[in-house]
Amino acid sequence: MEDNINLIESFAEFKEFKNVDRESLMNILQETFKHMLARKYGPEATVEVVVNIDKGDLEIYRYLEIVNDDELEDENTQIALSEAVKSEPDFEVGEEFIEKIGLSHFGRREILALRQNLITKVLEFEKSLVYEKYRDRVGEIVTGEVYQSSRREIIVLDEEGIELSLPRNEQIPSDFYKKGDSIRAVVSRVEMANGKLYINLSRTSPVFLERLFEQEIPEIYDGLITIKNIVRIPGERAKVAVESYDDRIDPVGACVGMKGSRIHGIVRELRNENIDVVNYTTNIKLYITRALNPAKITNIEIDEEKQKAEVTMKADQVSLAIGKGGYNIKLAGRLTEYEIEVYRDSVVDDEDVDLNEFNDEIDQWIIDVLKSIGCDTAKSVLELPVDELIKLSDLEEETIHEIIRIIQAEFE
Repeated sequence: MEDNINLIESFAEFKEFKNVDRESLMNILQETFKHMLARKYGPEATVEVVVNIDKGDLEIYRYLEIVNDDELEDENTQIALSEAVKSEPDFEVGEEFIEKIGLSHFGRREILALRQNLITKVLEFEKSLVYEKYRDRVGEIVTGEVYQSSRREIIVLDEEGIELSLPRNEQIPSDFYKKGDSIRAVVSRVEMANGKLYINLSRTSPVFLERLFEQEIPEIYDGLITIKNIVRIPGERAKVAVESYDDRIDPVGACVGMKGSRIHGIVRELRNENIDVVNYTTNIKLYITRALNPAKITNIEIDEEKQKAEVTMKADQVSLAIGKGGYNIKLAGRLTEYEIEVYRDSVVDDEDVDLNEFNDEIDQWIIDVLKSIGCDTAKSVLELPVDELIKLSDLEEETIHEIIRIIQAEFE
């Protein structure tokens, strides 16, 4: 009979569970054996499972009451005197017989079922450990190594070999990683569903940019500068509103650093995403003015109830306010939480025509779209290249060409 059962050696699969310490593993083995013994010998049987954590093995004992042969009723709790004296001649009725159980007491199917149950329980325990660890790390930046890259996601391994997922929609459009590359991202979601653990990362989340600011700018980490809001169009442009409660600290200057030294590393990490740092203020007119930088504004009319702002500026400033692809005005609106409409300064031009004059030929909703990008007169539309009009307005190319044809016909 075997002296003990060395499960670590018997089931090689257990060596692969790197995140489960030896003590926890042996405790799981102990509980699993107890359940199997209860099924094998019945719930009334008295069994003991002794774990030796240092050696990685366990010993199983079954306690039986010695009874006369003709009084034997339950073989799971009793043993006949004639059987007991075979191992120890001095045994008497009423004494306790201790039987040591080894793997030989179990059938092949029982061993296979035991192994499967053990692996399942250890996997569940390992998942729960990882879940608890990462549940508290949501919002933190992690660094890992790219293990596998596909069109759908990038699988990242952390320092402990735990698999993390960076979905395609959480990647910056210009991101490109190959196996073995180091990658940084923020933990965005951790959940357990149907027994499967999901740990998702993000590089497009505003939280990722916020954590990068905390890492690179000591004043933010120390609480001397507060980030009030962050909005992003990943890989293109971002706006960060900051505030300092210490008048001696220039929050924008501290974030940017001498000649952009502090923010340069963040821009590089975000694939050259343009980052505008804005000095936060409760003065909404001033806040919108700063958010639309570098455009110079002539006048702002605020409707606080509808949270709308009508911004007037010189013609040569309109394209700056809107920005490439309309990103600047979109982000300024999201940062300030105001719907911003841009208008040109009303300069007397007898030859120019207000766009509303074309509402019998151009749908009003199209005119409203053109006005929202700063084109409120016929000439302001004609001055912009076709591809720029398409980008800014998001209108179809055929629609833009038809608008230009109608407007040009007016001047001809």
